[in-house]
Amino acid sequence: MSYRLELRGISKRYPGVLANDEVSLGVEPGEIHAVLGENGAGKSTLMKIVYGALRPDSGQMLWNGVRVELRSPAAARALGIGMVFQHFMLFDALTVAENVLLGLPPGHRLSTLQAELLGLIERYQLEIDPTQTVAALSVGERQRVELLRALAGNPQLLILDEPTSVLAPQAKEKLFSTLRQLAAEGRSIIYISHKLDEIRQLCHSCTILRAGRQVGRVDPRLASQDELATLMIGEAVAEPVPGAWDETQTHEPALSIHDVSLPAPDRGGLGLKNVSLVLRTGEILGIAGASGSGQGLLLSVLSGEHVSTSACAVRLFGKNVGKLSVQRRRELGLRSIPEERLGKGCVPDMSLVDNLLLTALPRLTTWRGWIRRRYLAAATGRLLDRYRIRAAGPQAQAHSLSGGNLQKYLVAREVEGRPTVLLAAQPTWGVDVAASARIHQELIALRDQGCAILLVSEDLDELFQVCDRLAVMAEGRLSPVLTRAQANVETIGRWMGGRWEGDRVAA
Repeated sequence: MSYRLELRGISKRYPGVLANDEVSLGVEPGEIHAVLGENGAGKSTLMKIVYGALRPDSGQMLWNGVRVELRSPAAARALGIGMVFQHFMLFDALTVAENVLLGLPPGHRLSTLQAELLGLIERYQLEIDPTQTVAALSVGERQRVELLRALAGNPQLLILDEPTSVLAPQAKEKLFSTLRQLAAEGRSIIYISHKLDEIRQLCHSCTILRAGRQVGRVDPRLASQDELATLMIGEAVAEPVPGAWDETQTHEPALSIHDVSLPAPDRGGLGLKNVSLVLRTGEILGIAGASGSGQGLLLSVLSGEHVSTSACAVRLFGKNVGKLSVQRRRELGLRSIPEERLGKGCVPDMSLVDNLLLTALPRLTTWRGWIRRRYLAAATGRLLDRYRIRAAGPQAQAHSLSGGNLQKYLVAREVEGRPTVLLAAQPTWGVDVAASARIHQELIALRDQGCAILLVSEDLDELFQVCDRLAVMAEGRLSPVLTRAQANVETIGRWMGGRWEGDRVAA
């Protein structure tokens, strides 16, 4: 068998963690190969080794049958390997085209590159402007920039780490079509995802990792979703139970926004256009929509990150809070899980304990002016144990966690804060199927305790699974609100294009 890429006995150890333990796999030309495993199983570490971003402690890597030792991503790109990381590696102050240019070998000119990028953008429907500054882009748009940068290098092997985590269904299908086309041309693709249905739909073969070790290789097209989940986790995964939500019961308004219009905060972004919304106690209200449709600004206004011009524009349990800070709103019971994990959700170079301190209420973390370090360390340890978060311990720096484990930490931190109102943006981004089910069940349990939850997600399956009511954001506008019984994928998909005025559906 002739492999384009072959790994033999790859091992990599970090302090306190064996990330890869003698892992072997092979990827043929024209093959779409999935690497599957729960959070912390070693998938991202293995791919960083393939991409030259990390050096293995032991083992061999062969490219077209010849042993190679990659000392940098530049060497990997020169060999023909491209990668889209789960955590973005972009310069905010530069334009899209300038970021792409930095990943290309010398000799390319910005003036000609922009025209080439327009062709790629149109072909793959990436819907971004190459002249736009990255700082003005949403998380989903930044992911498209990463994909564009990889494709611009014309790779023979393309590694994709959670590529659909913030893509709308239409964009996901287009991406799949593109990947199949690349495979038909003889290119190899390594596809990392926790979405088992995607792997079964797209991939030809699948290597499964558990706790850093390879536990099997299967054809995912011949395996059921439950079989893949059991191989990945070692046990069956229990689906979350949504529970009953009775819309005829009295659900008091918890958080509301009334007729808010705001200009876009950044060049090329979207503002808000006459947005009104009422979030009730004891419900999960889902907001669907393609990335960059205004959801981020809406959450900023509700959380207090963007202070409104009018105090009465935002009301929290009947209190005008439009001019209150994030901290004051947190003291009133409003907590949030931001879309951007690193930088906004946590401080990457600070420990998990210190990140907990940043968001905890002072009355719980201080005594007579002194920080209760033992209390914080014990509380962080409980979070790690209860939510099965893989980390070296409470003192581990946030950036040392895998993307999925960091996401579990952020969710656990906010849920355990016992909020009365929770704003959750992409809460299961990059987490495995078992952790996703656990997060969904935690949100449902909070809802059952009377918490009002606003769930912003581009995963329609997630929204239909856990939400009681649904709305859509498109072009800075908010649609009417539907109950779960009224909503369906066809309607939500149509509304994501901003077309809801003609639908006769009760709000």
